[in-house]
Amino acid sequence: MIIFKILAICGMLSPIIYTFAWILGGIIRTDYNHIQNDVSSLFAVGAHKKWLFQSLFITGSALLFIFSFGLIWGIEGIESIVGPILFLIGAFIGLLVPIFFPLDEDGEMVTLRGKLHLILIIIAGIFCMVAMVLLWLHTKILTGWVGFAWFSLVSIPIVLILMVLSGIFGGGPYMGLVERFMVSYYQIYYFVIALMLFLNV
Repeated sequence: MIIFKILAICGMLSPIIYTFAWILGGIIRTDYNHIQNDVSSLFAVGAHKKWLFQSLFITGSALLFIFSFGLIWGIEGIESIVGPILFLIGAFIGLLVPIFFPLDEDGEMVTLRGKLHLILIIIAGIFCMVAMVLLWLHTKILTGWVGFAWFSLVSIPIVLILMVLSGIFGGGPYMGLVERFMVSYYQIYYFVIALMLFLNV
């Protein structure tokens, strides 16, 4: 159905916009360092051109959230929609972060809002990771989805390792670099699942 293809395109656009945003940040902000600074610092309170990067991240997150509805109803023959629903919840939490919970000035976590930024990102990541497990279980027997199912299975330990590494390097001189490996893998996963939906509806 055409509506599911449109939703899938939204899902594919989301990681492209997200990645474009942080690459652009390194280009137009001379005080920003991809190696040291995390992505969220681009729309922290008082950040230079915060409005631009906040708008981009909100747009990317909104597109992912919209795509999630296509994931719930668009996978033909799936036995359970729990995985897609968890994916949707994670996407919704991810949308709330750039709207209501930016980091504090200089990318710090001082206020409750700043601390909730990190907490909500972790929760959203966990929801997505559990969704990966369930999507693997429920798509490995579906025609056209077997390859994606194994991709989901492989993604689980990769995401776990990257999350641990991000925690270890958090606040250090290589925080930005390590974080980019983690968020980029998530973005790849989002693009692939959206592409799969596009090809199978």
